[in-house]
Amino acid sequence: MNKLKQVAFLVLVVCALANKGFAQQTYAEKLGYPKNAKVLILHVDDVGMSFDSNQGAIQAMEKGVANSLSIMMPCPWVPGYVQYLKKHPQIDAGLHLTLTSEWAEYRWGPLVGKPAAPGLIDAVGALWPSVEEVVKHASADEVEAEIRAQIARARSMGFEPTHLDSHMGTLFASPEFLQRYVKVGIENKIPVMFPAGHNTMISATSGFSADAMNQMKQTGQLIWNSGLPVLDDLHNVSYGFTYDKAKHSTEEAHRKFATENYIKTIKELKPGLTMVIMHCTAPTEVFSHISDSGQIRKGDLLAMTDPAFKKFLQEEGILLTTWREVMERRNKVK
Repeated sequence: MNKLKQVAFLVLVVCALANKGFAQQTYAEKLGYPKNAKVLILHVDDVGMSFDSNQGAIQAMEKGVANSLSIMMPCPWVPGYVQYLKKHPQIDAGLHLTLTSEWAEYRWGPLVGKPAAPGLIDAVGALWPSVEEVVKHASADEVEAEIRAQIARARSMGFEPTHLDSHMGTLFASPEFLQRYVKVGIENKIPVMFPAGHNTMISATSGFSADAMNQMKQTGQLIWNSGLPVLDDLHNVSYGFTYDKAKHSTEEAHRKFATENYIKTIKELKPGLTMVIMHCTAPTEVFSHISDSGQIRKGDLLAMTDPAFKKFLQEEGILLTTWREVMERRNKVK
């Protein structure tokens, strides 16, 4: 092979590798984390939703390895958690922007009220139970008003959210809603949860099309260029762990099953910055009257407080971070 052909061959190889993502720098690397490192935010959703949710989040962070959370500002138990947060201001606490009220016997309404946003409210005066109903009835202006109201309530209660994300993914269900979510985050300089790197796991679990993946990458670039951090991937699979009530009836069996599934799925992650979503809850006898998801949620808590899971993270060399830290790193990147 002459020199010209060798050069041409090398160019083709480099292009092929780039197209396959091998030459693509992860957002974790852009933030200064080591190349090929798995960097995780172990994130608890639904804080403030109930007393049991609050207790689960507290235990997962005090006794376990969870290190970030987000709060559902329209929900009844927000003041209870904020009192705890004031005593522990170092906690990485964001907002789980809430536009649905999905449980049959336990409901909440929007902070802006019905006159300001009638499209957000169902026949009983609560937020719509499903994402599809929000998309059908609510306008982008109403959604933006509610996002801003939830941020305002957090600030009036005395804390600045470290990040924003979306309860039930409602803000990702409409291009217009997504645009407002990103817009408000950029305006307020609050990081928004958005996966736009290699997206290996979220693509496999959500079945995104090639067009959708391309649009996500473009939105991620917009967010990054606006001075906010971006995720490389999203781990949102524990709701799919299939528990056998008889087989996993003891706490030991319950914990072992949850931990094994977390270890398995985290091993499948590619390098980069990934947020791991969970719903750590310490369910009392009341929780079953709210939701039938208590076993899954308790499994999340048991895994996060399992010494075997902590040992796995350490042995695998997995780095843990928070939204506060990644924003600090983003501010240092030109």
